[in-house]
Amino acid sequence: MSTWLRDDTPLDTAHAHAYAEPDDRPGTLGDSGDGGGGGAREQRTGALALLAEEDSRRTAQVTAAGADWLVSAAPRPRATLALWDARPAAPAALPCGMAFDVVNLESVFGRRVLDRLWSEGPGSGPVAVHRGRMLLFAAAGTAQRLPALLHWEEWGEAVPPPLCHGIGDAVTVPPLLPGAPGAPRWVVAPDTRHPWLPGPEVLLWACVRAARTLTGATGTGIGFFSRRPGC
Repeated sequence: MSTWLRDDTPLDTAHAHAYAEPDDRPGTLGDSGDGGGGGAREQRTGALALLAEEDSRRTAQVTAAGADWLVSAAPRPRATLALWDARPAAPAALPCGMAFDVVNLESVFGRRVLDRLWSEGPGSGPVAVHRGRMLLFAAAGTAQRLPALLHWEEWGEAVPPPLCHGIGDAVTVPPLLPGAPGAPRWVVAPDTRHPWLPGPEVLLWACVRAARTLTGATGTGIGFFSRRPGC
């Protein structure tokens, strides 16, 4: 699971440990893409080689394994890797619906949701901020299910409406390396090839808890996997 750095934690600190996996699959950041196996890592140049070599010191920056996961969503992974190698400080647009969905929340409410996930729940998957919004990467299918769950739990009006991005949508993801001020950035950077991603029930629970901190509501408790009959 990725490590969450709070806002007051410098993004380049080295006290958190990123997770990287060795891999010899062609096209991953751990090799040169030629399937040559041994010695291939030394053939990498530029930003992608830097990622592969410095994974153990990265926290809120993407690791080589995390970048492999991100490009798995792209229709042309090798082309995306080549683009990132040439322009590591440039954001990219990736499609949703296969590797991940994205739940797009107003910044303050999104921070409260992330607080609940990490302080009382199972943690989160990768999280980014872009244009004053918080982007929570979620399991595929969440974009379709979460709005309906919020409505059925009768908490829709208490929760600032999320924008849910799924099949047919694309989102801007932050660059591999820190960009200019105001550019998209990672709060929880992807650091493994198979990150855990919250599903709609987990995000429902976190949204309800976060909404209660805003409204002071104390009504009947909503269980972690609460559902109405027929859901």
